[in-house]
Amino acid sequence: MKRLLVVDDDYSIRSILQEYFNKNGYEAKSVESAKSAIEILKAEKYDLVITDLMMTGMNGIELMEFVKKSDPDIAFLIITAYGTIKTAVEALHKGAFDFITKPFSLSHIESRVKRFFDYENLREENKILKSKLSYNDRFNKLVGKSKSMQHIFHQIDIVAGSDAPVFILGESGTGKELIAEAIHYNSERAKGPFVKVNCSAIPETLFASTLFGHEKGSFTNAIKTYKGFFEEADGGTFLLDEISEIPISMQAKLLRVLQEGKITRVGSVKEIPIDVRIIATTNRNIKKLIKEQKFRSDLFFRLNVFPIKVAPLKSKREDIPVLLNHFIEKFRKEYQYENKIVSKETLDFLIRQDWVGNIRQLENIVERAILYSGKEETLTLEHFCIEQDQVQVEGNDFEEKLISIAEMEKRLIYNTLKSTKNNRTQAANILDISVRTLRNKLHQYEKENTQPNGNT
Repeated sequence: MKRLLVVDDDYSIRSILQEYFNKNGYEAKSVESAKSAIEILKAEKYDLVITDLMMTGMNGIELMEFVKKSDPDIAFLIITAYGTIKTAVEALHKGAFDFITKPFSLSHIESRVKRFFDYENLREENKILKSKLSYNDRFNKLVGKSKSMQHIFHQIDIVAGSDAPVFILGESGTGKELIAEAIHYNSERAKGPFVKVNCSAIPETLFASTLFGHEKGSFTNAIKTYKGFFEEADGGTFLLDEISEIPISMQAKLLRVLQEGKITRVGSVKEIPIDVRIIATTNRNIKKLIKEQKFRSDLFFRLNVFPIKVAPLKSKREDIPVLLNHFIEKFRKEYQYENKIVSKETLDFLIRQDWVGNIRQLENIVERAILYSGKEETLTLEHFCIEQDQVQVEGNDFEEKLISIAEMEKRLIYNTLKSTKNNRTQAANILDISVRTLRNKLHQYEKENTQPNGNT
C-alpha cells in the first residue's frame, strides 16, 4: 500500500485529505507542521509528501530541501494558493514532482497523486535510458550548441517531469513547436497524445466548438457530436500555438477550463473532466497586448507558470553551421543524393545573414539549394536563394553574377523536373505548389523562350 504524508497547518484541509486518501486505497497520515513532518520522516518511510507551501515556521519548499538531503528519492506535491504560483515553480526547479493550486477538488488532487504512482514504476527504467542518451538523442529535432540552446535543453529537463503549464515566447520560425514536442516526449505523458492547434487559423465563431467540442444539432451543420481538441488531448499534452490570437471573448472560457480541469461541449450542460498538460506559444509582445486589453492578464498568469524565451537565430550565429549541416543531411537523404558539402565562402556568407525568418527560413533555403544543386557535390552561393531581391554569388563580374528571384525560381522548377524525370505531379509536391500552377509557370517560360542553361 502506498504511503502518503500530508503536511498542512490548516486542520480542516489535512484531516479531509487524510480521511479521503485512507478511504481510497492509500495509507495516509497528517501533521500540522514541517517540524513534525521531519520527525516522522526520520522514523518512517513514505512514498509521497503532500505539503502546503505557506506554513508558519518552515515552509513547504524548505521542508522539501531539508528532507531531500537525506532522502533524495522521496517525492513532494506542493499545495499553493493562486498568488504564490511563482514560488511553486521554484519548487519544481528544486525537485518537486508537481504542484496544485487552491481551491482544488479531492478528485483533482487524487488524479495528481495517482499519476505519480502510475509512472513511479517506470522511473528507474527511464533513468537508465536517459543516462545512456545524449542531449542530441533526447532532443533529436532540436539542434544547437549555443549557450542559449543549452539553456533551453536544461529548461526542458526541468519542466518535462511536471505538469506545469509552459509559455514559449519567440519570433516566428525559432522552433517553438519543436520545444513543445521535446517537452511532451521527454515527459511521463509521452505515450499520450500530443495535440496542437494554431489559434490564428480558427474562425472566431468556431473557437468554442473547436476547443471544447459540440453536440449533434447544437447549431446549423452540427450533424454529429464532435470531440474538441481538449478531449482529443486527454491524458497528453495540448499545444495552443499562437495563443495571443484567441479572441478576447473566448479567453474567459479558456481560463475557466484551465482552472477547473473540465470542459462543456457546445449545446450541452454536462461537464467532462479532462487531464491535459498545456503548452502555449506566441510570437507577439504579450505584455503589450495585456496593456492594450487584448489579452487577459489572469489567463497569462495561469499559462506563464514556466516561461521559455527562444532567441532569434541572428543572436546565436554559432548555431548556423550546426543547423546547416543538419538540414543538408536531412534533405540529402530525402532527395537521395550521395554527398553534399558547403563551400567556406558560402558558409561565411550564410553566417553573416540576419535570418529574419529564423530557423524556418534557413531550412527552406537549404532544401532549395539541395534541389537546385542536382548532382553537384559542393553547395555554393549560387545554389542558395536568400529572401531578398538579388543575391551576389562567386565571381569577379558583379553584374553578370546577380540572379533575380524570378530567375532562381525558374531554375529551381526546371531542376526539380529534371530530378523527377519530368514527373509534374511529383515535382509540384516537392515545390509545394499545385500541378496547375506548375503548368502555368512552364507555359509562361515557353512563351518567354528563356529556359536557363538549356534545360528542357
